[in-house]
Amino acid sequence: MTDVNVSDAGWLSREEMDAARERLPILYVDAVPVRVDDHGVVTSVGLLLRIGQDGQVKRALVSGRVLYHERVRSALLRHLEKDLGPLALPRVPSAPQPFTIAEYFPTPGVTPFHDPRQHAVSLAYVVPVEGDCAPQQDALELTWFSPDDVRDPAVLAELANGQSTLLLQALAHLGV
Repeated sequence: MTDVNVSDAGWLSREEMDAARERLPILYVDAVPVRVDDHGVVTSVGLLLRIGQDGQVKRALVSGRVLYHERVRSALLRHLEKDLGPLALPRVPSAPQPFTIAEYFPTPGVTPFHDPRQHAVSLAYVVPVEGDCAPQQDALELTWFSPDDVRDPAVLAELANGQSTLLLQALAHLGV
């Protein structure tokens, strides 16, 4: 899927990454996994359950950094596989186009998106998945919601750092 791995020369140590985060915006991808019917209509939206940095259990989108010398498409596939499992079968086009760009700031209130660690710029995508999803790594669970149920204020409140805004933008982009 991708030729980038942890042993590549472009990988930063934790100390180097912390230093870079203090000085540079970092590029990320966010992905909203969806299931679609035979007509391409969204039938469900997948949200992960994770333990946040503050120790609280929160819902989340698939998200992660784009590595040095890694194509955005490869980063999307890598993070989808990391979070949803190798059998998720995401349908990422050969030239993916984000539905929006989210700017996460360490200072709350600059935008709806907040990341206390860094200034991050995230390209956001809606990605249909066709296979069997099984949460991996630090994802505890994957829950599929109908487009109506995922708009429930209680569900949206479970998303951290402004990802509820990103989710609503994805639904508006899809027209559901």
